[in-house]
Amino acid sequence: MESPHIGVVRDSMLTNPRLIRASLGRSKSKGLSCPGPDFVYGMVTTIQDGGVAEAISNWYCPSVGARQSGAPRRQEKDFVSLNREGVKSGLVTAKELQQYHATHDLRRPAPPRAPQRRSMPTLLPPDITFGISTRPSTPIGELLQQQYRQRWIQQQLDKHTAQQGQHSKRKLGRVQDTRASMLRKSRPPVESAPLWKLPRFQQVSRSSVHVTVGVCVCVCVCVCVCVVQLFLVIFIYLMYVNGECSL
Repeated sequence: MESPHIGVVRDSMLTNPRLIRASLGRSKSKGLSCPGPDFVYGMVTTIQDGGVAEAISNWYCPSVGARQSGAPRRQEKDFVSLNREGVKSGLVTAKELQQYHATHDLRRPAPPRAPQRRSMPTLLPPDITFGISTRPSTPIGELLQQQYRQRWIQQQLDKHTAQQGQHSKRKLGRVQDTRASMLRKSRPPVESAPLWKLPRFQQVSRSSVHVTVGVCVCVCVCVCVCVVQLFLVIFIYLMYVNGECSL
């Protein structure tokens, strides 16, 4: 039951999808007009070949002569020649060339037919079997005993052992020198700066330095002897004052 319409019902309301209202419980119509119930869809077949029974009973193959004696091929239109002749006539715009194509007709020559070569029948053995052979079934005993797992682990261990042997046999070659390493090796020695001296000692020769050092040593020895003698005198005086010794 369709919902009632209010107002004038125009034909566009039944053909325009944007104006069609969806009915309750039904899919929305696309507004396309369909033929009547007596219309048969599809393509009419006019060839009467006998159907399946005729195809099973015999195999019809057209002969080579029948194929070669068919209708001649239709020559194609030569647009390159038409454009060239149109330009020679002074036509340069697309509209003029289109009119020239409509009023003139130049065809390309049909290509020659290639000679038909009949292939020799392939000689096949009578006991041949077509198709792909199935793979052998997997032994269930090896699956239950986990032999595939143990075999894979053993292969991985052998592979690891072989890689370790290759690493141990590999010898490190000589490392090539780069520009930075060569510059480090050829770095000139840096001269150390001289020690700081007083300006009055900078022009002193080595011999005078030795004499000065000898004089300083003698003075130090004399000073030490005098200090020792002074301590001895003070010690003897203190002992005399305390009465522990008599002169």
